[in-house]
Amino acid sequence: MLVIIGYLIVLASVFGGFAISGGHLASLFQPVELLMIGGAATGAFLVGNNGKSIKSTLQALPTVLKGSRYNKALYLELMSLLFDVLSKVRKEGLMSIEGDIEKPEESPVFSKYPGVLTDHHIVEFMTDYLRLMVSGNMDAFQIENLMDNEIETHHHEGAVPAHCIAALGDGMPAFGIVAAVMGVVHTMASVGIPPAELGILIANALVGTFLGILLAYGFVGPLASLLTQKLEESAKMYQCVKVTLLASLNGYAPALAVEFGRKVLYSTERPSFSELEDHIKKGKSK
Repeated sequence: MLVIIGYLIVLASVFGGFAISGGHLASLFQPVELLMIGGAATGAFLVGNNGKSIKSTLQALPTVLKGSRYNKALYLELMSLLFDVLSKVRKEGLMSIEGDIEKPEESPVFSKYPGVLTDHHIVEFMTDYLRLMVSGNMDAFQIENLMDNEIETHHHEGAVPAHCIAALGDGMPAFGIVAAVMGVVHTMASVGIPPAELGILIANALVGTFLGILLAYGFVGPLASLLTQKLEESAKMYQCVKVTLLASLNGYAPALAVEFGRKVLYSTERPSFSELEDHIKKGKSK
């Protein structure tokens, strides 16, 4: 919703200001210029990216219209789930969670937290490292190093759409200049026409530069920034799981281990200590 509102503000400010100053909006309607800029940008996008990058970018674009799912309620679910799993380990031993981590969708522990369960990536991340803990063949340092590498890989993969969109936006002004040059070439080939008509051709040519810059900084560039922010938000889930599991491996009680995980969250979504404690108590009473 904010993306649409932002776009409307951009359009209203630019075109509204132009109209207020006495400009004729019809003169800005240049579909051929848009065809040249959009077509060239699309072609460059296809040339500059492999199939995997193109696919991930197309999959990521619809997400910019959705609000963030990483809110306090989701983090409360995640930490309550971690607390339940670690409490079961502390009471019944590591082998007691073997069935839970092999089929989390059928686990009575995981099924209590549908918000987390719908995120297959974070569930897989969590169960993979719980499985390593069950094996008992790795120490905390080795698991931490492996976690860091996996989170880094996740970050690099998630950054691909943002980088592709940013590169596309960076090229828009240049393609606008290309469209303008094409208009100038057409104008120079028509120097024999009356000055009034020649002025219209020059104005049409300049619209290409205007459109390239507007599309770059008003529409495409902000999408890359938004995708980067969404990626940073998603990484906090992994960091929370990482810190909590490592604290448990180092011998801390489940309540304290979850507190370690709570501390890595952004302050805007981080539940307070009492909120987390109340949520865990409610989970126990179910």
